[in-house]
Amino acid sequence: MSAAAEVATKFEELTLDEKLDRLAEVAVKVGLNLKAGQELIMSAPMEALPLARKITEQAYKAGALLVTTLYGDDPSVLARFQYAQDASFDYAPAWLQDGIANGFRSGAARLAIAGANPALLAKQDPAKVARANVAASKAGKPAMELITRHEINWTIVAASTPEWAKLVFPGEAEDVAVAKLWEAIFAASRVNAADPVAEWREHGERLKKRVDLLNARRFSALHFKSADGTTDLKVGLADDHLWAGGGTPAGNGVYCQPNIPTEECFTTPHKDRVDGVVRASKPLSHQGTLIENIAVRFEAGRIVKATATAGEDVLNRLISTDDGARRLGEVALVPHNSPIAQSGILFWNTLFDENAASHIALGQAYSTCLIGGEKMDNAELAKRGANESLIHVDWMIGSAKMDVDGIAADSTAEPLMRKGAWV
Repeated sequence: MSAAAEVATKFEELTLDEKLDRLAEVAVKVGLNLKAGQELIMSAPMEALPLARKITEQAYKAGALLVTTLYGDDPSVLARFQYAQDASFDYAPAWLQDGIANGFRSGAARLAIAGANPALLAKQDPAKVARANVAASKAGKPAMELITRHEINWTIVAASTPEWAKLVFPGEAEDVAVAKLWEAIFAASRVNAADPVAEWREHGERLKKRVDLLNARRFSALHFKSADGTTDLKVGLADDHLWAGGGTPAGNGVYCQPNIPTEECFTTPHKDRVDGVVRASKPLSHQGTLIENIAVRFEAGRIVKATATAGEDVLNRLISTDDGARRLGEVALVPHNSPIAQSGILFWNTLFDENAASHIALGQAYSTCLIGGEKMDNAELAKRGANESLIHVDWMIGSAKMDVDGIAADSTAEPLMRKGAWV
């Protein structure tokens, strides 16, 4: 038996409780790199309670001052859309979001457990969904700005939940689907290694080497072109852009890994220099709505046409949130041979699907992906080309049919990816 097979066998012999503890340890020690004396503010679906408890235990073992968890409940969310008065959909509790933002300013770290039903609101009024999302984005802006500026150490992990699992593994009995999704999460999150924390550190170093190469090239743009002709997109990069990946130092001095899992190298596009057509390679699950086969046209950085075979109304309402919602805030390169892509699983969850394919994000840019960006105000960031918006929504465009070139300042092209693989 090979060493790798022996490690896999030992992991399979662990109980679910022991596997959850491993994921929790990675979340706290790698994702957050939580420091003794820090508070932790966590959000989680009710069904993720076992993982949330394990993360709480690991956080206190790491010296957390206090762990405060806000739980979400899908049936309660659905009840709002079915029975609430109309005024409810233009309201969000700013007092709660202000409190969370104050917690971050006071030194708290942030952790989110993903796992809500991706199709929860699929049959609800798209207008109400859009209004509720806008209200939530406005109320959450103070806290979100601290995250997009990487002022704090934060991370996202995932938990297998029944409704999500049944969407990923249709036709399976609920308990079988939940178990399969857990195993897929463990594999993608690299907790099935002999030493998951050490494996994550090595993985981060591998991503950093790719980031360093991209930063050394100083490309002015990226050109995405698919073999079938549905994507021919030139993404200009922001002035003084920086590539990132494999972890990042937060403004509070803590080096963290914002996404568990992650396979991407990403940077900030120029908000006014995106032109061409692009088609999504995977569906997008956004706030309980599934949006499928997205196709858009950009002119001078702005979406001028957007279609989808499912969820088109939600898509068009999303990009109408504000002017920045029609522009890009992120572009990321992910090889098609990433473990998540090779699993062949469509997760219907951006945390995973964005790490199976190169992607772009509509909306808010990360200021830390600009040289000195963490010290700039919004006006200076905009001058460099960074986009501002209430939203930040990633969607996948890469595939085994996608070629990517880096375009230098003198317009010469250098192959970066061919058929989805790094050159």
